[in-house]
Amino acid sequence: MPNFHYSGRDNSGALVSGNIDAGTADDVAAQLFGDRVTPIEINEIGSSKKSNKPTKSSSNSGAGTTSDITTMESIGAFFGGSKVEVDDLIMFSRQMFSLTKAGLPLDRAIKGLEASLDNPSFRKILRDVISSLENGMTLATALGRHPKVFTRLYLSLIHVGENTGQLDMAFKEVGKYLELEKNTKKQVKSATRYPMFVLGAITIALGIITTFVIPVFSETFARLGADLPWQTVVLMETSNFVLKYWPLLIGAIAALVFGFFSYLGTEKGRHNWDRRKLKFPLAGTVFERVALGRFARTFSMVMRAGVPIVQGLNVVAGAVGNAYISRKIYQMREGIERGESLHRTASNTRMFSPLVLQMIAVGEETGTVDDLLSEVADFYDAEVEYDLKRLGDAIEPILITFIAGLVLILALGVFLPIWDLNTAVQ
Repeated sequence: MPNFHYSGRDNSGALVSGNIDAGTADDVAAQLFGDRVTPIEINEIGSSKKSNKPTKSSSNSGAGTTSDITTMESIGAFFGGSKVEVDDLIMFSRQMFSLTKAGLPLDRAIKGLEASLDNPSFRKILRDVISSLENGMTLATALGRHPKVFTRLYLSLIHVGENTGQLDMAFKEVGKYLELEKNTKKQVKSATRYPMFVLGAITIALGIITTFVIPVFSETFARLGADLPWQTVVLMETSNFVLKYWPLLIGAIAALVFGFFSYLGTEKGRHNWDRRKLKFPLAGTVFERVALGRFARTFSMVMRAGVPIVQGLNVVAGAVGNAYISRKIYQMREGIERGESLHRTASNTRMFSPLVLQMIAVGEETGTVDDLLSEVADFYDAEVEYDLKRLGDAIEPILITFIAGLVLILALGVFLPIWDLNTAVQ
């Protein structure tokens, strides 16, 4: 196994060096990052071609050539590896916090991180960011060239961190925010996984029964010529309709889905849908509290970072994930531009509970709005967690009742004629 000599800096910024046995320079870089050491140079010992020339991690992949990097990125993109996940952003933010806190130059820090990434698309983005930095751009501007990966909130915090000399704290805050967002989404998915699985299983079972089972019974009953109960007639007519017009049904479903998402693509459609979601039975309160929790947390972050309140509300409006609540936040911004207080504008939206409004009022009086909004966000997070548990407990008996009703209809439709025939024979 090749032996590599490295030099780098630890978390305190001190210069460290040593030797590591590894397969490639990338393996060395990954091991160093795991030990919280940022590599500066990695040289392979004992190779005449590389002994006098530093081997930078950012220019190597598994095979060590640019063509191999391009090939691997193409293969990764083809198999769905081109998407930058939230985990990638969390890890990037955490590592950038450590590196910038240690005083490492931005271009060198990002080069080291780019070498340790497995996501080919994210590596390509970071290489573009490095090129932009070398051309004189600020970090916020360089990251802003990739809006699908770095949100307005992310860019705003980085921009403020650069201007105030607290870039390390900006990365720390945005990393914490992304982690909390990830946990919230995980809780929502966990609460909805069971009902979605049950509904999917029911849909598949009904499709099989309608397509294969009921037609067999229909032929048998038709040959016997017996009078059939209405439950069986409904099942048979439904099965015949599906078998006869299934291409039209699939086309109609596809058209409805396409029309629905096209409607959501419009500003009016997104606003109306997000407003209706807040009124859904059982789940409406969850959607509302998730959005309000995001508002409180992001607003707390931008205020703590020193973003002006009007600009901060613009950033927050794009981060809540609900167009209806975003419009309410824009109304708050307009009220503040007219000279109204934050408490008054928040009260006029009618989105917040009296407790939250009271905390905002106290925060304005004491100058601690950011701290109290952070507490408001924690309050909403706790409420969301409770609501999700309650949602699961409420959905389960509804699904059981729904399944029992379907089984009863199928049983009556199939077995009643058999019982009638058995009675007639006796």
